[in-house]
Amino acid sequence: MKFIEQSIKGVWIIEPKVFTDERGYFMESYRKELFEEHIGVTNFIQDNESKSTRGVLRGLHYQTGEYSQAKLVRALKGSVLDVAVDLRKSSPTFGQYIAVELSEENKRQFFIPRGFAHGFLVLSEEAVFTYKVDNIYAPAHEASLIWNDPTVGIDWGVAENELLLSAKDKVGKLLSEAAVFD
Repeated sequence: MKFIEQSIKGVWIIEPKVFTDERGYFMESYRKELFEEHIGVTNFIQDNESKSTRGVLRGLHYQTGEYSQAKLVRALKGSVLDVAVDLRKSSPTFGQYIAVELSEENKRQFFIPRGFAHGFLVLSEEAVFTYKVDNIYAPAHEASLIWNDPTVGIDWGVAENELLLSAKDKVGKLLSEAAVFD
């Protein structure tokens, strides 16, 4: 596996070694000792999966306080534009974001540490998306940053009328109003 740290400290792209032949392919999607050697100790406790159609934008979600979560995400089917926004108030990159395309073809994974809002936009007709998390889902500590905050300025590459958003994602907070991390 190749671990590539991004311009925002703590955010990583992980590229697996993929072995292909006439039968298909094989790859390691996670190996604890390599992960810890490059990124550090993260105790993943749950795997989640979602299926969405083109134009679905999920996010930008996060959990606050002791229920914040680190995530390791990837697209098993289709492709997504995956985004992480730095909400660590003391970080020199506070309010900045990293966007990366994750797809079944490139097999990249994206590690997002605690202290970030996370979301993705489905680019293909359909996408199956999976993620490991290091903390439980705690609805009372759930928060959402609005997907189109002009201060953050995410370029989703899609017209607003082409997006499919949940009611919850339509009313996320602006960065100036959001719960942030110290």
